[in-house]
Amino acid sequence: MSAGKRISTRGVVFIHSTPTALCPHITWALESVLDQSVVLDWTEQPLGRSLKRAEFSWTGDPGTGAVLASALRGWEGVRYEVTEEPTPGLDGSRWSHTPTLGIHHATISASGDVVLHENRLREVITLAQGAGEAVEDMIGELLGEAWDAELEPFRHAGDGAPVRWLHKVG
Repeated sequence: MSAGKRISTRGVVFIHSTPTALCPHITWALESVLDQSVVLDWTEQPLGRSLKRAEFSWTGDPGTGAVLASALRGWEGVRYEVTEEPTPGLDGSRWSHTPTLGIHHATISASGDVVLHENRLREVITLAQGAGEAVEDMIGELLGEAWDAELEPFRHAGDGAPVRWLHKVG
């Protein structure tokens, strides 16, 4: 790799549901992170009155996914996921957020599976002290099972929704 070559990555932001009033604020937050104008195709979220949904793909520097996920935190009633694909030397990631559970971060493999690192598994075994049910519960938390269960109906409600590609330049 030449010294002047920039490494970039890409990912997707899924706003699974948000109150309509927050749509412009979410757009502004994303524009601030991406340092460019963002136009989202807000559509009705059929699982709730006055709820909207949107999704778009982005390209930017490694770490942009974490900044996007952080920029979306703190608003009442927003459900979202942010993904970032792996780059040389960096794992892929997924951030999932629900109003009741908060945010969950997982390392993601190239095939989209959640990766549980060795030290996290050793910690689970130590903390569970041989209790099989505790091991299952802790691994379930590391995998983000509760987040997936809460977001799954909202994910399916967005099947067939348009996706817009955004690129951070500069």
